[in-house]
Amino acid sequence: MSADEQVRPLPERTGRTGRTSERRDTSPADGTRRDAVRLTIVLWSMAAVFGAVTLARSELVDIPLRDPSGRMFSGRLTSAFTLLLVLVLVDAIVRALRRQPSVAGLVRGLLPALRERWTLRRSFLVVSGLVGYHVIYVCYRNLKSWDAFNTPRDEQLSDFDRILFLGHSPAGVLHSLLGTDQAAVVLAFFYESFVYVVVAAVVGSLALLPRIKDGYVMLLAGAWVWILGVGSYYLIPSLGPFASAPAEFAKLRPTGVSASQADYLVDRAHLLADPSAPDAFASISAFASLHTAFTCAILLVALHLRLRLVAAVLACYLVTVLLATVYFGMHFVVDDIAGVAIAVVAVLLARLTVHWPRVDRDDGR
Repeated sequence: MSADEQVRPLPERTGRTGRTSERRDTSPADGTRRDAVRLTIVLWSMAAVFGAVTLARSELVDIPLRDPSGRMFSGRLTSAFTLLLVLVLVDAIVRALRRQPSVAGLVRGLLPALRERWTLRRSFLVVSGLVGYHVIYVCYRNLKSWDAFNTPRDEQLSDFDRILFLGHSPAGVLHSLLGTDQAAVVLAFFYESFVYVVVAAVVGSLALLPRIKDGYVMLLAGAWVWILGVGSYYLIPSLGPFASAPAEFAKLRPTGVSASQADYLVDRAHLLADPSAPDAFASISAFASLHTAFTCAILLVALHLRLRLVAAVLACYLVTVLLATVYFGMHFVVDDIAGVAIAVVAVLLARLTVHWPRVDRDDGR
């Protein structure tokens, strides 16, 4: 998200006069001390409660928490901080050059530009936020893995999809319209780019948005997506059309998505066959689509911040993700609908948390 796009306050009606006023946040860009304490407590309370739920489930299935090869916590956290440092440096260089566009100006202005934005308070909130977010993520991944022990209900979801499409398979309709060759390559590119979009959205918001509270809207929205999403997995366990109706996708051109699907099934079978194996870890759950949920959440945050260009690009990206989830059989259409609902709730919760309700008073009252 670009730091150059201004975040304008939303209009709000006031009292009996019918006049329109604007709610203004007069706190500094790094927030107040009260903001910092509240946001830290909220995030780590979420992580603590979600962690407790994860540990309880771990005891129930008699499987310890796992992080295969460190990919989900230490690996992702390292990547996040690496990207953060790059973005912080680039942002400071750009701001320094704007003030004095020369090499000498850059040399003199780089350190002040860094100090201006990266106060001790903001630095603490960003570091604490990223660590807490990844604690929630690794809990999510373990709970998702253990969803494999629940009985899939793909048949009911498939029936619902066919009702929506008047007896037709949604994936079959897309295959007829888009073909099964080049479209697979294009949609696979967008589907697989999701992991990079997630990291860019969370880290980019914290690094580039002028106000840390706006960055925390994205951070907390992302955390809520993982929490609400894994709840939906347990509400309606499912594998997805590619696993429950593989014949529908047999003619698709092989892509990285199809290779991942094969790995998902192998990993799930390995976990079910030998839960005690240190490398037994599943990564397959269909309802709801968190590809859709997280992408939609990023779009909603961009709209909230009035980043119109970013929102327009994200809207196009969301369409490709929706198509890809159904085209490859990763999700049922109802999974995508549920994903949008999760995004709306996640962003609403994040906004309520960050922008604590205040009572505005007009002058003279």
